[in-house]
Amino acid sequence: MTVSRADLLVRNARLVATVDPQRREIPGGWVAVTNGFVSAVGTSTDPQPTADVVVDATDCLVTPGLINTHHHLYQNLTRAYPPMTNAALFGWLKTLYPLWAAIDEEAVHVSAWVGLAELALSGCTTSTDHLYLYPRGAGDLLGAEISAARDLGVRFHPTRGSMSLSEKDGGLPPDHVVQDDDTILAQSAEAVERYHDRSRGAMVRVALAPCSPFSVTEDLMRRSAELAEALDVRLHTHFAENSEDDDFSVATFGCRPTDYLERTGWCTNRTWVAHCVMPNHDEVQRLGHAGIGAAHCPSSNLILASGIAPVVDLRAAGVHVGLGVDGSASADSASLWLEARQAMLLAKLRSGAGAGTARMALECATVGGAGCLGRLGEIGELSVGAVGDIAVWSLTGPAFAGAVADPVEGWLRCGPIGARDTIVQGVPVVRNGALVSGRVDEMLAAHGKISRRIQKIAGA
Repeated sequence: MTVSRADLLVRNARLVATVDPQRREIPGGWVAVTNGFVSAVGTSTDPQPTADVVVDATDCLVTPGLINTHHHLYQNLTRAYPPMTNAALFGWLKTLYPLWAAIDEEAVHVSAWVGLAELALSGCTTSTDHLYLYPRGAGDLLGAEISAARDLGVRFHPTRGSMSLSEKDGGLPPDHVVQDDDTILAQSAEAVERYHDRSRGAMVRVALAPCSPFSVTEDLMRRSAELAEALDVRLHTHFAENSEDDDFSVATFGCRPTDYLERTGWCTNRTWVAHCVMPNHDEVQRLGHAGIGAAHCPSSNLILASGIAPVVDLRAAGVHVGLGVDGSASADSASLWLEARQAMLLAKLRSGAGAGTARMALECATVGGAGCLGRLGEIGELSVGAVGDIAVWSLTGPAFAGAVADPVEGWLRCGPIGARDTIVQGVPVVRNGALVSGRVDEMLAAHGKISRRIQKIAGA
């Protein structure tokens, strides 16, 4: 395909790692974007189109924009909160719920803006968010974070999360942050109607996301699956996160988490789950057969001592394994590059040195995430017709001295590193390592005030 003119051209790359179905890697390659979509990908000898914007990628690795498949953006308001820096999952949640109950539209908008900006600096072009706290009178929280994503210009997959079991019902959260099942389902349908864009290249799509089996009723799990089927949207929840999670499932439901997914109608290719640390061999095969996606959150799993997810086995079984930075106070650095590196290292530790490679981690961070979000062939790869979401990574300076043989391995084994340029739908969001938006200082100042207000609740 010959393209004579494009809106944007990224050229002169040391290597373009397309992560397309053929996994083409093009030394000296270039990528053209027209009307928000990749219009051509070429080699150094192919004729290049003229373009309104030209990005020189000399001495850079060019990849698809990275995809974050699990986050709780509002939690950066309690980042590295001291009482919880050494707690396991259930105790961590019970301590922080009272603080998070103070969120409102402003807090969610500002924390989402800051969190998505941080992700963009790490080469992330698409992020989901699992927003499951809806305190009474807090306002339109989902709309508040969607407006932040639109302001920054990043692609966003928020989930309409929910909790219906409070402390009085045997759950973990306080009473005033949960809702009844009927209200949750009605507001979920309303959110999809209001915000979900089904068009190719959509910047906003909504999924349904009951928080976890220990914070919602079994009936809500089942009805959410039915509603997602009726509305043709995706499903997301926490799953098999650690041994406490397993023990709770056996004690409460009389079965392991995978059995619970199956009996509530969640074991389908509409679903992606967060963490997926504890499935046994048989369950891994069942998850793969169902075509489920899994958001691997290596830093969070390490900080909370949850365990090491069987990523290599999950991928081999057919599970779409993406990466997630998870929320702050469990994983306090929202860097997709860091999660890719952690995923590579943990795969080596669990499955052998040869099993965890930089290319495996890059696939998780791109096409694996696309599989989780139901957008294979559309996001997470550089091919004609895919969205124009691109990350440009400089491979220069002392950290990369000597890393001349393999740009992909060098990209992840060396560093630490942020993206030099992050481009979404053909529009730069990060340029030369800095956010394009002029609102950074304003939003950080607002974030500091809100964070101090919320942490003061616990006398911090």
